[in-house]
Amino acid sequence: MRTRYTNLDGIENKKTFQDMYKWRQERKTKVKDLTVHIPHETNRQIERIRQNRQTTSYTWVGHSTFLIQMNGLNILTDPVWANRMGFQKRLTAPGLTFDELPEIDIVVISHGHYDHLDFGSIKRLRGNPTYYVPVGLKSLFQRKGYQQVIEASWWDSIDHGELTLHFVPAQHWTRRTLTDMNTSHWGGWVFQSREETHYFVGDTGYFRGFQEIGARFGLDTVFMPIGAYEPEWFMKVSHINPEDAVKAFLELKAKTFVPMHYGAYRLADDTGPEALERLYAEWNRLQLPKEQLAVMKIGESIFLDQQA
Repeated sequence: MRTRYTNLDGIENKKTFQDMYKWRQERKTKVKDLTVHIPHETNRQIERIRQNRQTTSYTWVGHSTFLIQMNGLNILTDPVWANRMGFQKRLTAPGLTFDELPEIDIVVISHGHYDHLDFGSIKRLRGNPTYYVPVGLKSLFQRKGYQQVIEASWWDSIDHGELTLHFVPAQHWTRRTLTDMNTSHWGGWVFQSREETHYFVGDTGYFRGFQEIGARFGLDTVFMPIGAYEPEWFMKVSHINPEDAVKAFLELKAKTFVPMHYGAYRLADDTGPEALERLYAEWNRLQLPKEQLAVMKIGESIFLDQQA
């Protein structure tokens, strides 16, 4: 019998086909402006990215895909360049093309949903990366021909040179076929060096695990999802809304909040600009320091030596 993975406290996404039908009918009554998109960076630092092996940086490709450079390593999170997601066409072009990428050393996967794991994108990556995946996904990668694959369960820590990767909990679910629901796990990745620690949250609803993650790690940057939350009666268990994302950030006690998981695909009823508007409103309501919120343009790079 195949292992089925679960969330903390046994929390489940129990939505039915009737709930899905209700959502689809509800969507018909909503008027959304889909003409306003998340902007692209017009002054991209491609050459510096391709040559950089010294300075910590991160570049937003779009959705949940970041190129993170630290400890001389090029790391990609959930690499997805797909032009479509199901019946939906991608709304914003990726911030980097495959030809603009440097050679990749590490790929981390948060879970198996298609907007986070796209083998069509993976096969076009430059370099010979090691793939770090949730427990239950290694066999799929091996069937696709990838051998440098390391599985992790929650709270596992793995050394890659002088960098340590920690696989930490999230509240979500996964499925790629009709028969494989929750047969692999889901989670986030913490990248820890001697000098700094960065946390890629993955895909999640708000859950108590943020408090423990914050207690275990002194976090510098958090790459936090803010989109695909509407309607909240349907999405809340698995997708965090902007206000709860800020709450989670405060519990994590991190230095910098980088929002993600919005603006590339229409996975729910909210739009990218709506998610950002709610994020800004909550940030201002709580009177949080503006310098701690790093809203990025698609294709924008932040080099930490420029922030000093």
